[in-house]
Amino acid sequence: MNQWPDGWTDESRDRYGRGSAARAEGARAMPHVQRQPTVPPQGGPGYDAGYGAGYDDGTDYDSGYSQGQVYGGRGGGDRGGSAGAPPAGRPRASGGTRFKRILVTLLVVLLVWSVGTYFWADSKLRREVDLGIVQDRPADGEGTTYLIVGSDSRDGLTDEEMKDLHTGGPKDGGRTDTMMILHVGPEGNTLVSLPRDSWVTVPPFTGSESGKKFPSPGARKLNAAYATDGPTLLTRTVEYNTGLKIDHYAEIGFGGFAKIVDAVGGVEMDIPRDIKDENSGADFEAGRQTLNGKEALAFVRNRYEAGSDLERTKNQQKFLSALAAQTATPSTVLNPFTLYPTMGAGLDTLKVDEDMSLFDLMEMFWAMKSVNSGEGRSLNMPLGGTAPNNSLKWDMARVEQMVEQMNSGAEVTVEGGR
Repeated sequence: MNQWPDGWTDESRDRYGRGSAARAEGARAMPHVQRQPTVPPQGGPGYDAGYGAGYDDGTDYDSGYSQGQVYGGRGGGDRGGSAGAPPAGRPRASGGTRFKRILVTLLVVLLVWSVGTYFWADSKLRREVDLGIVQDRPADGEGTTYLIVGSDSRDGLTDEEMKDLHTGGPKDGGRTDTMMILHVGPEGNTLVSLPRDSWVTVPPFTGSESGKKFPSPGARKLNAAYATDGPTLLTRTVEYNTGLKIDHYAEIGFGGFAKIVDAVGGVEMDIPRDIKDENSGADFEAGRQTLNGKEALAFVRNRYEAGSDLERTKNQQKFLSALAAQTATPSTVLNPFTLYPTMGAGLDTLKVDEDMSLFDLMEMFWAMKSVNSGEGRSLNMPLGGTAPNNSLKWDMARVEQMVEQMNSGAEVTVEGGR
């Protein structure tokens, strides 16, 4: 019995049987759904170099491979592509894209943190000094000049803290222990100490609170100007006796000074010799060591053991420059656990002029750091001659030369007092 389909014979079987390489004619093709052929990836498993050859004439042809066919025997649920490919329409993020996203996120966080820190710190600045009432001011010169003052103010200290820090005196102290001029110029930064015992003329002035005009009280020690009418008269007196315009004023009291030192973890100093002074509480052995806030305050206030005001001002310069150098470092600026306590301790007790900005304050600290690193100069006010009451007389010829160099933007080469 012939089991072949109608129209097929043994001869047909011989013609189109198994093993025959001949193709069936188009007229004999079985009905099927017309689809575009899917060709396995070139060079991949199961790829036949002759596959699909001759079918590029636009004729629809069913190769037997559907869109869901998995090539190379890999299996799995991936359709229409190699295993592991992302779903169509949802491209997988590359490593470069992920890195960019992380970088942008970090930059946004840093920006928000920086802006927030700026406004927080700016709001804490005590802009209490009005330099606008200072009369007969010198002309502007090159660069920026700061008057930096360390006062004996006990503002914010308890009676127990005053005793522990050996501050003595009334709680509302009104004297200056430290006075310095910091000039930031195009040819370098210069830090000049003004001995508190300098013999100068206190000029006529306008009262900072009363607004009244006062005549000159005559020649006095420099720290008497601060005791008479505070920061504005001190600024007026420095300008009158030097001819150098003070652009900004910054003052810190005993308590704030000690807190800043503690906030940065202490300041490393090389003590030149053994020091013991009951008045300031200084008690040090010679050598390199880290001073905490209490010890640092005793070191910069030590006057009687130092032997002179000049020796004390040199110690103050060294310490304040070292403090600025340690404060203006990445480990402090970029670490919020150090930055915020340091800024909080300093800004709470730092008194500045009304036009002082945080950028000015940062410039001041960076300039002091540069002096400490040897990129600038530090000196005492040039001295010469004798003055009454064991005071110190300035060498006005050298003072004028120094001020001229500062105002013109030249490098300061004048020798200071010793």
